[in-house]
Parts: sequence; structure tokens; C-alpha cells
Amino acid sequence: MIRINLLPFRKARKKENVRQQISIFFLALIFLTLGMSYLAVSLNRKIQDMDSRIKTSTKQLDELTVLTKEIDEIKKKLDVLKKKTAVIKNLELNRKSSVVLLDTLTSMVIPGRMWFTSLSALSDTVEINGLALDNKTVADFMIQLEGSKLFSSVNLKTLKQQAIKDVVLKNFEISCRKIVVLDTESPDKAVKK
Repeated sequence: MIRINLLPFRKARKKENVRQQISIFFLALIFLTLGMSYLAVSLNRKIQDMDSRIKTSTKQLDELTVLTKEIDEIKKKLDVLKKKTAVIKNLELNRKSSVVLLDTLTSMVIPGRMWFTSLSALSDTVEINGLALDNKTVADFMIQLEGSKLFSSVNLKTLKQQAIKDVVLKNFEISCRKIVVLDTESPDKAVKK
């Protein structure tokens, strides 16, 4: 019978399998290393890109915070200016209102029959003190005040007789409220508050 020795073939085959497995292992290790290095490089690129974006964003944020601070300062200055102009406008409107009020009241005086002794105008209340020849003159004056549409709630506080140099006169005190702001150009025109 013929004997065939298969041992060296099996050893050679085993060596070849081991060599193939080692080469596959090294190739897999090389591919894994290449894949990991590619992933690391791409991640580093993304990190650098994000870092540059963060730097530009922080620069823009710093610029915008400076701008918002300037805008806030400008708004504060603008508010102060608006308040000042409102005060100036109010002063300008009220500058001539006393003169117009006094002119309007003196035009309502019944000549030769009544006289003012004092007049005070505080905010929206006007207090009128004066002397008249009789009760009818005071009543006519109050009717003129109500009819002028410049005053509301015209009230007679007191009406007393007073003798001045042997002449009996009526001392009166009238309180009324201003309901309009007087237009400085024309006493006939009135603008409501």
C-alpha cells in the first residue's frame, strides 16, 4: 500500500492561514488607523471651524453690546430731551395763559358797577374777590362766567355788605374751575384738556 504524507501540506496550509490572518489583521489595523485619523482630522477641522465661529460671534457680540449700550444711552438722553421739551412746551402754553385769563375776566367785568379786589388762579381753580354795587351785578357777572365756556361750577362763596366811605357795596367771593387751556393767539378760541 502506498502511503502519502499529508503533514507538510497541512503545516503549509496552516502557515498560509496564519499568514493570511496576520495580514488581514494588519490590513484591518491599517484601515482602522486610517479611518480613525480621517475622523480625527475631520473632527479637528470642525472644532477649528467652530472655534473660529465662536471667536467671530464673540467679537460681534462685543460690538453689539457696545452698540446696545450706546443705544441705551441715546434713548436715555432722548427721554430726557423729550421731558425737557414737554416742560418747555408746557411753560410756553402757560406763559400767556395768565394774561389771557386776566384779559378774559376783565372783559366780563360790568364797567362802573363792579371791581376786583383780588384774583388767584391755582392749577384749575380760580378764586375771584371783588366789590359790586348790588346783588344783580354779581349775578350778571356769574352768568357771564358760566356763559363763557371757560369755567365750570361757578360758585358764590360769600356775599356780604360792606360800607366804604359811606357807600354800601357788596363784597363777594366767587370760586370756579377752569375747564380749558386758553389759546394764546385768540382769547375766543379754546382747546379742551
